[in-house]
Parts: sequence; structure tokens; C-alpha cells
Amino acid sequence: MVKDGDPSWKPTFIVKPDSGCQGDGIYLIKDPSDIRLAGTLQSRPAVVQEYICKPLLIDKLKFDIRLYVLLKSLDPLEIYIAKDGLSRFCTEPYQEPSPKNLQHIFMHLTNYSLNIHSGNFVHSDSTSTGSKRTFSSILCRLSSKGVDIKKVWSDIISLVIKTVIALTPELKVFYQSDIPAGRPGPTCFQILGFDILLMKNLKPILLEVNANPSMRIEHEQELSPGVFENVPSLVDEEVKVAVIRDTLRLMDPLKNKRETRSQQLQQPLAAKEDPSDSEPASASDTNANPEAHLPSICLKQVFPKYAKQFNYLRLGDRMANLFIRFLGIKGTMKLGPTGFRTFIRSVRPAPLAWDSGRVQGSPPSGRSHLPDRSWKGLSVLLGQCPCGVGLLWWLAQSIPVC
Repeated sequence: MVKDGDPSWKPTFIVKPDSGCQGDGIYLIKDPSDIRLAGTLQSRPAVVQEYICKPLLIDKLKFDIRLYVLLKSLDPLEIYIAKDGLSRFCTEPYQEPSPKNLQHIFMHLTNYSLNIHSGNFVHSDSTSTGSKRTFSSILCRLSSKGVDIKKVWSDIISLVIKTVIALTPELKVFYQSDIPAGRPGPTCFQILGFDILLMKNLKPILLEVNANPSMRIEHEQELSPGVFENVPSLVDEEVKVAVIRDTLRLMDPLKNKRETRSQQLQQPLAAKEDPSDSEPASASDTNANPEAHLPSICLKQVFPKYAKQFNYLRLGDRMANLFIRFLGIKGTMKLGPTGFRTFIRSVRPAPLAWDSGRVQGSPPSGRSHLPDRSWKGLSVLLGQCPCGVGLLWWLAQSIPVC
């Protein structure tokens, strides 16, 4: 491999155990033959990624960003991003990886659970200093140096939306298998932890997505050898409490009913309102709007707000909807190799036949129609269009994106 015209350059790889957490078992390698196997790959699979060698540095330290993303709904798709996050710093000045420093985990790995054991880890009462800071403090610092913060946020939002769109098709099928359509079920949501690295050119790179991010707001502090105490973390509290509080506010099933009722009650009163009769808000007003004393929502909706820019990527959603429609009748089929083979075998392709530049059986030009959503319609399209083009066309035309 050659990079930037340098034939001597060799990439560095980071190896992460597939079932690991909190940085356990992560290491760097230069040669693929250096992968350590505990047993076989079948018993301990690992994820191998190319190591990003030119990260953005603050105070000569590498850091990553933990952003919290709320997946409020799958159908219709609703995505929210927290307006602030955590910036987690390494505790040893950064150097590009070399055979001499590959083992320096405090230099290369930003995991909080690892760096907290470093003697250089700094607990701070400020959100803008120490080994864990708010992301907003980093943005303020970059802004003071002339960085276009709006562009940075725009790139991060794009990364998050594209990632969630890639996740939703399989989630839809699994949700459908447990809670079939038409049956009452729980309102589900998920808070995801996106770990993002900013490169030197400020391009965001997705490191991983955590399905069960830590929501702890305290850390252990050693008072004496072997004696520990849980100490509140102001940075964690500022970011995580807001995320959980506002997630519950958004997911409150009674919220819309209260808002509608409040509007109905206020409308007739507005016509009779006399400025001279205005009074401070009473306790009853606060009871009518229990969120009146809370700060503004920290979660920003990014989808469907930016749906027009990203709907073209949602072919997987159409495929999932098609799969559910034809194979999810019993609510037990999963979207995996077995399910997909069953799906394909269930289709009986018709012979290829073209008539005057159009597929035989298609409606005459100039006539509006709804695509045939039956098995017959799918079979005809699959059989008449090579390489699955018929399937893609059928998906695009007949299955709406929610």
C-alpha cells in the first residue's frame, strides 16, 4: 500500500474484540500476522479497522467525541442528536504510531475506562479542562481559531443520519417479528452512543456505535490504597442528565394530548384577554404545563427534518418493507441468510419478454396505474428484468419510504 507517494508507508490497524467493552482487549498492529487469537476466530471474533493516524489534537492530545443520538421511531423514522456531547482525551502526548509506541495505550486509545487508570488523568470541576470535557467547549475553542463550526456540525449530522439509515432495515424486521403490525405494542426507542474522531482536516470519522452507552454521572476516586468513593462528574451530569430528561419528554405519550388540550383552552381566553388583567403565572398554570420550569430541549431533530437530502439512501428500508409484507405474515421471519433464501425461492420468475421497448404486461404508456404489489407482480418484474433491476424498480415504485 502506498500513501501520499511514500512507498515505505505502512498502515496501522486497530483490533477490537467483537464482544469487548470499555476498551478491554484493544490493541494496535502493523502486520496482520500479529493478530492475537484467544482460541479461534469462531470463538472470539474481532473487528479490525485502519487506524486514523492524523487526528485533530488539542493540547497535543488525541481525543474523540461521544455524541448521544435518540432513535425515537422506526416507522416513521425519527432521529434526534444531542446538542452537546463528551470529549474524551488521551493522557499521553500523541505521536504517529510506530513499532516503538504501538503499546502506548494512553497515547492512542481514547477510551475513558482505560485512561482513568493513567497517572496523568485529570479530573476537573470545569467543563472546558481536564481529561473529559464537553464537546461544546471544544467547539468554542475551535471557533476562536476561525474554524467553521456550522460546517463541522453539518458533517457530523450527515454521518449520523447515514449510519442510522444503514441500521434501520434490519431493526424494522426484528421489531416486526416481535410485534406484528396491527397488534398493540410498546412504544420503543433507543439512545445510541456515537464515537466520532475529528481528523486534522476536521472531517468526522465514525469509530463505532454503542447500543448501550454508559449513563453514569459519577466516577470512582481512590481515597486511600484500596478505598474508593463515587464522586459526581460535572461534565457527565451536564450532558447525560439533559439527554435522559429530554428523551423522556419527547417520548411522553401524553405530551401531545396535553398540548392539544392546552391550545383548546387558551384559544377562547385569548379573545377576552385584557392587558390590565394580566397576572403572574400561578401554580395551576405550572400544573397545566409541567414542562414550563424545564430548560429548552437539548435534542435536535435531524430526521425527517433533512429527509429530502437523504431519502435516496433508503433502498434498504424499501427492501425491509417488502420482506415484511411478503414473509412477515406470521411475525417470526428474521432478515438473515435463511429468510432471504426463503424470500427468493418463493418467487417464481416469468420468462423474459419484451414488447416494443417495454416490458410485456406493463400498462400502456399514458395511463396512470398503481404498481402490482401482488406475488404475481413481483414475480413478473423479477423474471423480466436482468440482474435484479426489476426488483429495484418495483421497490422504488411500490414501497413508500416512511
